Amino acid sequence: QVQLVESGGGLVQPGGSLRLSCAASGSIFSINAMGWYRQAPGKQRELVADITSGGDTVYVNSVKGRFTISRDNAKNTVYLQMNNLKPEDTAVYYCNAGVRLSALGHYVNYWGQGTQVTVSS
Repeated sequence: QVQLVESGGGLVQPGGSLRLSCAASGSIFSINAMGWYRQAPGKQRELVADITSGGDTVYVNSVKGRFTISRDNAKNTVYLQMNNLKPEDTAVYYCNAGVRLSALGHYVNYWGQGTQVTVSS
């Protein structure tokens, strides 16, 4: 039905930058909010940033001023630009999207497979 494919994770030194991408594909009628979550070992998954179809954004306090979420509605793609990365940003990052498959359908949450981000010297 719907697939979310993430890319862009990796190993970076503290203070470095990474850009994550997530493309949604399949039988998509529309997408409302798209977002990025992360889960560090031994911790619960948390919302990092979220963006509506109209461009309104929400960020967790710990990333404000360092991360920027954006989206290309024509490509059903969401991005996360991460600057000034810190060791505490190390986690698996997951893409999330609320997708409707038809005009009469409800929005359903879909998740990507996750991409590892490691910040270490």
